[in-house]
Amino acid sequence: MKIQNIIKIISAIIGVLAAFFLLRIIGTGDEEIKMAASMGDYGAVSALVELSRIVLILTVAITLIFTLRGLFSDGKKLKKAGISIGFFLVIILISYLLSEGVETPMKDGEVLSASNSKLVETGIRSFYLLSVIAIGLMLFSGVTKLLKK
Repeated sequence: MKIQNIIKIISAIIGVLAAFFLLRIIGTGDEEIKMAASMGDYGAVSALVELSRIVLILTVAITLIFTLRGLFSDGKKLKKAGISIGFFLVIILISYLLSEGVETPMKDGEVLSASNSKLVETGIRSFYLLSVIAIGLMLFSGVTKLLKK
């Protein structure tokens, strides 16, 4: 059996289950669901939530499998991906080295540790660096196209 046929069958099963759970929720009604939830009973909604989690996990797994399969099938693609990941890690390292960790009191009374503060600042600096690089590359590409005409 082809992979496409298996995916169609699984999609149909998930669609039928989702429709069944949705009709069950609609049949139960908003007020009854709210009353049950206020007492800690989420039975009407929890099945649809679990189905959503399963679909998410399947989607991520299938995406990873086919992406890795495509990467490892071609050496050039694998080399380009490795170089891109290397550049990304260099940007993360630069951001980490430029960041300072300072204990920070938070609104709820807890204190953000210096190491966690440094990680947060690393994420922010990485975002800014990647944004500047992306804008620079777009400008470079635009200028290059204008000069070629």
